[in-house]
Amino acid sequence: MPTLPATDHGYAAVTVSRGGRSSGRSAVRAWLPYAELIERLPRGVMADVYDGAKPPPESQAEVEFFVLPYTFDRAPLNLIATMPRLAVVQTLTAGYEHILPFLPAGVRLCRAGGVHDASTAELAVALILAALRGIPDFVRAQDRASWQHERYDALADKTVLIVGYGGIGVAVERRLAGFECEIRPVARSERAGVAALSALPALLPDADVVVLAVPLTEQTRGLVDRDFLALLPDGALVVNVSRGPIVQTDALLAELRSGRLRAALDVMEGEPLPPEHPLWSAPGVLLTPHVGGNSTAFLPRAQRLIIAQLERYVAGEPLWYEVTPPATPDR
Repeated sequence: MPTLPATDHGYAAVTVSRGGRSSGRSAVRAWLPYAELIERLPRGVMADVYDGAKPPPESQAEVEFFVLPYTFDRAPLNLIATMPRLAVVQTLTAGYEHILPFLPAGVRLCRAGGVHDASTAELAVALILAALRGIPDFVRAQDRASWQHERYDALADKTVLIVGYGGIGVAVERRLAGFECEIRPVARSERAGVAALSALPALLPDADVVVLAVPLTEQTRGLVDRDFLALLPDGALVVNVSRGPIVQTDALLAELRSGRLRAALDVMEGEPLPPEHPLWSAPGVLLTPHVGGNSTAFLPRAQRLIIAQLERYVAGEPLWYEVTPPATPDR
């Protein structure tokens, strides 16, 4: 997954002079990934900027609140062990499974709820439309200056199964609402208007499009296997904007090569996908390089979340989107 461009600021310690917490304790030391946040620090917070690209500040022993850079690199995660006062780790990725092995007992973990919903949902809809309407074929024809007039599928009148009905799944549903398609959401457990994962065998045979927006858990790893795919009707489209291991690649490749199913994937197993990987040349597949959350919508939403979380932490209020390992959010 690509990171945002590194800031020219490297890191800088900034002390807020508006006083500490009302409890009388000294100000909270935080590490933040973006220098733009410094001017908006809430009262009672001192911060160093650590973007993951340059050497870390020398304040590991003081850090209570660590906002990880937007990356899957291990270097920032390895630093967690050097922070004896660490109380909270805030991730800026939609998933958090990669952080769990580095999280010490007693340290709270918060996921980036709401940060990626808009951007990832936009990409999911873009992938659906591009794959159904043959946009990759038209782009290749344009490169050849070829007027390639074809008839392709519309999204209208299709049945779209959204597997994973958390923030991203709900955002996908909202964006599909005007496309005259039938939307069927699925989550881990059943609730009003939402089917349970256990109902998938009954739902898949009617699904023209399946959007995968589940977190990666032991329950969802390999969810899209040979049996799952075999239940889909001929010509169905599988769209994955969650995590690569949700889909068993070999099973999907078999369906793609037969021409029975199509796929649009923003995530894959073993990223970045090596040049020799068979997915590059498989028929009926559209690939994007894990860019679901990496758009201009990311930074403003990340900034709002970080400031709100720091304000809540300083005030002693419950934090948003807190994860209790090994429990996972209901999607």
